[in-house]
Amino acid sequence: MNFSTLDIVIFIGYCVLIIAVGILVSREKKGHDKNSTDYFLASKSLPWWAIGASLIASNISAEQFIGMSGSGFAVGLAIASYEFMAAATLIIVAKYFLPIYIKENIYTMPQFLKLRYDDRIRTSLAIFWIMLYIFVNLTSVLYLSALALSVVLGFSTTEAIIALAFVSVAYSIYGGLKAVAWTDVIQVVFLILGGLITTYLALDAVSGGLGAWEGLGRLYREAPDKFDMILTEENPFYKDLPGITVLVGGMWIANISYWGFNQYIVQRALAAKSVKEVQWGLAFAAFLKLLIPLVVVIPGIAAFVLNAEISRYDEAYPWLLGNLVPTGIKGLAFAALIAAALSSLSSMMNSTATIFTLDIYKSHLKPAANEKELVTVGRLVSLVSIIIAAVVAQPLLAGQEQVFQFIQKYTGYVSPGIVVLFIFGLFWKKTTSNAALAAAIASVPVSILIDLSFPLMPFLDQMGLVFLLLSALVIIYSLYENKAKKRVPENYVRLEKGMFASNGIFNVASTVIVMIIAAIYIIFW
Repeated sequence: MNFSTLDIVIFIGYCVLIIAVGILVSREKKGHDKNSTDYFLASKSLPWWAIGASLIASNISAEQFIGMSGSGFAVGLAIASYEFMAAATLIIVAKYFLPIYIKENIYTMPQFLKLRYDDRIRTSLAIFWIMLYIFVNLTSVLYLSALALSVVLGFSTTEAIIALAFVSVAYSIYGGLKAVAWTDVIQVVFLILGGLITTYLALDAVSGGLGAWEGLGRLYREAPDKFDMILTEENPFYKDLPGITVLVGGMWIANISYWGFNQYIVQRALAAKSVKEVQWGLAFAAFLKLLIPLVVVIPGIAAFVLNAEISRYDEAYPWLLGNLVPTGIKGLAFAALIAAALSSLSSMMNSTATIFTLDIYKSHLKPAANEKELVTVGRLVSLVSIIIAAVVAQPLLAGQEQVFQFIQKYTGYVSPGIVVLFIFGLFWKKTTSNAALAAAIASVPVSILIDLSFPLMPFLDQMGLVFLLLSALVIIYSLYENKAKKRVPENYVRLEKGMFASNGIFNVASTVIVMIIAAIYIIFW
């Protein structure tokens, strides 16, 4: 892919801008004056629009641009169910989960588990999340983004991984969450604007130069099966997206786990000024989420209709960048892809550091650590986590056909257990610590057992079944313990009157979002 001087200037200028803003934000309070609230929760000062932008910038990574476009090429619009259902999930999280988190004044998801249950669950889940972020999330973002760099710029995958890791370290480690969040505001503009430009050019190419609207029409006419939102059992990808249960089954488990209990997502919300700000921020993020399929799925379908010459599905988006984006715009389009990667990398690094520092280091290794030491440890953990991910990314993921689906399946082994822990911990006061621990321990073995016992069952359905089994385990175990002790646990969440109230703006926005999602499924059923 040949870059013009203008393309190179735009791309380098973007990288310089992000690093400069990150450093500028970091200098608002000198490094040695930062405390853990400043570093890990941005001094709890984020406004709604920064929260919403940072959520989407952190979420939209190479997994979507590369992985979901690849799934769009293979599966079609149905893969966008992850995005549309996520928008609905954001409304639920804003309405019913975040008010409790903010009331409890928590910094991390494991911290909530300790408050609700005990330190056994906190520590075990903290270790799990650290491993997940390093060996699944960071590695997948690094690898998929490096794949784009290698295809577009001709770098080796190893060189691209090192370059991405270096830039993400350069602007995020010193400033903490505030640097990450404020640079995310810039990056979400780049990734959506650049992504929409690529979508327009792809659709224009499909139409033969007659415009994007005509191109969209031709996509629908030439590949109508790619616009089925609800797949039938005859579809070769039914096992990935099993028909109606996408709407009523396991996808809810995946989305609630990700948006409601995932540290690197929830951490932005915990840094909000108030409950009102966080609810507005999540509603804003939900609106942005509705745009994402246009940016990441439609290009994949366009590449299919254009008969892209690719050896694997995940090369669809890099193929579009290399073959359709003209000189002078390549820098902006490519900056959008790199923006998505960098924002996700920095977010995951910061959240890995937050969990390790507060839930492992301060809780077990050095309880007397002062604020300065906590910030230093956080920076070191961020650096170590990205180094480990860079080393293992290529060997771990190089053989996967659809990396996005790979990620969904193997995080799905633990998602049901996480959702059970939090849902019952938040809303059922009779849930005991031992019952919760049993569910946490059983999640992976039960998931593997169900997978082996029902190999033809779609993994989303497996997740739903595992959730029901673990829920039954928690209910039976908790009732047994409560009966034996003749009392319910004392550390349950106190749900106060009016806690779930929300203002008119949020309510109207939520209604509009749900109506748009319903209309999409009705039209493309």
